[in-house]
Amino acid sequence: MILFIALMGYLVYFTVVRASTFVNSPYNGRQDAFAQKVIRGDITDRNGNVLAQTEVAEDGTETRYYPYGSLFSHVVGYSDPELGKTGLESVENFELLTSNAFFVEKIRNEFNGQKNYGDTVVTTLDADLQQAAYDALGDYRGAVVVMEADTGKILAMVSKPDFDPNSLSENWSSLNTDEENSPLLNRATSGSYAPGSVFKIVTALAFMRQDSNYGAYTYDCPGYIDVDNTVIRCFDSTVHGLEDLRSSFANSCNASFANIGLSLDIEGYRDTAEDLLFNSELPGVLDYTKSSFALDEDSGSAEIMMTAMGQGETTVSPYHMALITQAIANGGTLMEPYLVDQVTNYTGTEVRRNVPKSYARLMTSDEAAQLKEYMTAVVNEGTGSVLAGRSYTVAGKTGTAEYSLTDGEKTHSWFTGFTNTDNPELVISVITEGSDGSVGGRAVSIAGTILDSYYN
Repeated sequence: MILFIALMGYLVYFTVVRASTFVNSPYNGRQDAFAQKVIRGDITDRNGNVLAQTEVAEDGTETRYYPYGSLFSHVVGYSDPELGKTGLESVENFELLTSNAFFVEKIRNEFNGQKNYGDTVVTTLDADLQQAAYDALGDYRGAVVVMEADTGKILAMVSKPDFDPNSLSENWSSLNTDEENSPLLNRATSGSYAPGSVFKIVTALAFMRQDSNYGAYTYDCPGYIDVDNTVIRCFDSTVHGLEDLRSSFANSCNASFANIGLSLDIEGYRDTAEDLLFNSELPGVLDYTKSSFALDEDSGSAEIMMTAMGQGETTVSPYHMALITQAIANGGTLMEPYLVDQVTNYTGTEVRRNVPKSYARLMTSDEAAQLKEYMTAVVNEGTGSVLAGRSYTVAGKTGTAEYSLTDGEKTHSWFTGFTNTDNPELVISVITEGSDGSVGGRAVSIAGTILDSYYN
């Protein structure tokens, strides 16, 4: 009897709680059974613009169509009967193949051998903002993520190189074998990059936690630091002179942050990084690559200094940097990021709605406020000054990450930040691959173009 009750309990759990997970599995043949009775529903942006829909020919042939072509190729993804599903097409497969049409209509269609219309997935994405991010990124390889600071809604997610899901099957062979460009890779969530100076956010927080007198920190920067025969230079060997922690952050002083790294307890440093979700799972529904913090007690001074300024074995994705920045903008609390605002039936009647909710507290409100002040200084007087004096305020951190062991001119350009510093509104994270060596110059300019399009 106990075994029988356990079996019945598991069957109920499986069919009620775990149903959508198994239905969404690409290995589950039951999806084909749904598709035989339901026309796959639409995916729209938050304003009702259709991002994906099923077109039905007179002979009943169904074709999945993407009106914006490559614009949403990674975040919306694709649905192909032979190639499978990615992005929201995969995540929301259960909803798209479920019909909540009026029950009388469903019965009539089934009686007449006609398919019902699947539900509509209304995303948090904004087609105008997505277009602005896409255009601003231009022909550069890289990614952009834009979120709401206080809700976690993802408003834009762009990755390049990209592909057109409307011509996926005929181009599949070339897309799938292009290792140089990797057009099928969503760089926003699965790109794994050296963070460069944007990682100084993590180093600064670790230092604040370990030294209660961090406000009195000073360092006289000669343009470089030389420890144990390892020389780390500031950008262009700039001599920053006497700095405190705030000016070291604003000027993105590599020498000062390498010096700070040497003073840190490595275990505590690691704890701070892991509090910010390094070496951990990230919230969200899309596939992603975990960020890595590699220092341990056996790490030498060279590796510690490199890590403290954002090089070494440390890696992070643009999506993860957006999450850390969102927590700072939101007073230390990370809101759970989400891409689906609501699900409706095909006539627009709401079936379910997602609401903002807290995911975790990554830092105290005092720590977040201090980091916000440092990030504001970056824009007002430091390396992000190109964003100063606009119709909106910005706080952020620039970064330049070397990706070649032999050529220091081969760098990626980073920017992460948020707008309206008194009442944060938008969070933005940008990376461009293979930049020209300027301190975050390309990424910060792209961020400015995107934000201008939103506010102006």
